[in-house]
Amino acid sequence: MTMAFPQTSPERTAARHCPELLGTAPVMTDLAPALSLIGERLARGLAAGLARLSGGEPPIVRAGLPMDATLSSIAGEIEGLAAHSLMGMGAASLPVLVIFDGAPVFRLVDRAFGGPGEVPEPLPDGFPLSAELLLSRIEGCVADALTSALAGARAPRPDHAEDHRVRPLRRDTSLRQLDPFPASADVLTLSLEIEEPGIAPWSLTLALPTETLEAALAAPQHPVRQRRAAPPDPSVEPFASMAMDVTAVLVDMHIGMTRLAGLRPGDVLPVAVARSVPLQVGGRTLASGTIGEIDDRVAVQVTHAF
Repeated sequence: MTMAFPQTSPERTAARHCPELLGTAPVMTDLAPALSLIGERLARGLAAGLARLSGGEPPIVRAGLPMDATLSSIAGEIEGLAAHSLMGMGAASLPVLVIFDGAPVFRLVDRAFGGPGEVPEPLPDGFPLSAELLLSRIEGCVADALTSALAGARAPRPDHAEDHRVRPLRRDTSLRQLDPFPASADVLTLSLEIEEPGIAPWSLTLALPTETLEAALAAPQHPVRQRRAAPPDPSVEPFASMAMDVTAVLVDMHIGMTRLAGLRPGDVLPVAVARSVPLQVGGRTLASGTIGEIDDRVAVQVTHAF
């Protein structure tokens, strides 16, 4: 009788997996819409923060569209004096770059001291102390608003907010000296325009490497706290009714191999019973006691329990 078996191909079929299970990293087309939503939250939070800073009415803050960029293209768009603030997100301090043009900063400083908001011509090579102090306060507002905006993207629980906490790290007028992230890093930029009554609109720009944005959008991974199992109680079931073999070692003898091989019926071996008799379960000593008698039966009185 002849049996035919189906022929198999030597080539193995590649397995296909669900993208959701593989956890594929977001691509630029996914990150840009997400950054737009973050920008809307950031605009609301920054308006409230700037109002507390100035003590006046909340300004109108509008977020632009996310744009692809690199560190070189960002540097090429900067004309004249600017303040570059590097911030860090989360425990890993993932980089976030915030750029302030020089002219609006001088305008805000002049307004803060009662002036009409004039800008010196030409712009100096650096910022005076008054401008540095104002920048520090604005950085704090941006960091707080960005923390709330990033946390709201994927972490509604309060204990997840720390994963997206943004903190100012350092600031420099030279982008090259600041060196916020590698020049080859893929970056998305977002411009925010601020309008306040009686002052010309001013703006700031955020630059987030895709690595930072992906971490902000990823579901937070927190270790699951496992409950410690209570130690077994020998007084309750099922342990209470378990039978255990307990061995009382009355004599522990050492006999040479020659003597042991020559044992015959009738031989007498002198032994000395130890005063302390170990009680063992499974070869492990759990207690010790002394030999006695109770009701005409040999008994062991426990003197120590381990």
